[in-house]
Amino acid sequence: MTFRLVTWNVEWFDRLFRDDGTPDATDDWSARYGVTKARQLDAVAHVLRHVDADAVLVVEAPDDSPSRSTRVALETFAEDRGLRVSRAMIGFANDTRQELALMFDPARVTPRHAPGEADDAPRFDRMFGFDLDSDLRAEHLVWSKPPVELDLVTPIGPLHLIGVHAKSKSAHGASDPQDALRLNILNRRKQLAQCVWLRRRVDQHLAQGRSLIVAGDFNDGPGLDAFETLFGRSGVEIVLGSGGNALFDPSARPPRIGAALPSTARFWDNGNRRYLNALLDFAMVSPDLRPRATWRILHPFDDAEATGDAVLRQALLDASDHFPVILDLAPTDPTFG
Repeated sequence: MTFRLVTWNVEWFDRLFRDDGTPDATDDWSARYGVTKARQLDAVAHVLRHVDADAVLVVEAPDDSPSRSTRVALETFAEDRGLRVSRAMIGFANDTRQELALMFDPARVTPRHAPGEADDAPRFDRMFGFDLDSDLRAEHLVWSKPPVELDLVTPIGPLHLIGVHAKSKSAHGASDPQDALRLNILNRRKQLAQCVWLRRRVDQHLAQGRSLIVAGDFNDGPGLDAFETLFGRSGVEIVLGSGGNALFDPSARPPRIGAALPSTARFWDNGNRRYLNALLDFAMVSPDLRPRATWRILHPFDDAEATGDAVLRQALLDASDHFPVILDLAPTDPTFG
């Protein structure tokens, strides 16, 4: 029996819940264009039942604050919809109303919040000194959405999970093209610094011999934009690393000219009146897990099952602008688990 982990960015999941954590299953509009809150909730539940995961890393999970609880919202939703992933937990809460949370089947998974720390990689809710602009002075960086670090007890053995929602590189709020260029470069530098911080934590865990998964929305990928030429490599490539301690996700390899690329997200480009696909979401594994791992992106138009199932295909489109990345891990001993 395999262990199944899914990472999924559910677009503005928070807006589907009232302050008491009950689902707001009304005909009011959700954050999805042309999709009501009730319809988006139905779609999310349908997809979660379909993937039938032991654990789901929810990116953009409901808010956790003095007046709202991520755990209560997700567990209430799971009970209401009869989901196997009926329990939920978070790491460090943030103030963006987009938390990182784990929904899990308590009969299969026991998670524990286990934030790491090292001299060159502080805890993810703290500050990181890094020279962004090569002026020999370190800027102090923080994560707007601190990665969640969890020790997982699973049927295939202990795993360590780092869940990620990296900084967007979009130039939101730019006043003109020159300002947009400035913001694009600044945000790219910050995103790369986050990935350096994250890779240092990866090295720490690998040095301790841990079986590691790094999953989530990186807002980046090899060959994604022109700024990669300026900075040499993508943030995803920094986190992957190289050599014997390289992490692996089959989608995260640099693209080949003319090759068809996988995608995990689909956005409307209003200026050009078309949809754009992007590869932003990954489930990277440590070298010891790679031989036991298989991956699948549940894309509504690229996945064979989804294209042949009209209900599932529509649910994926209604639920989010991102699609689930499914990671299956087999036990070391096939008789175990």
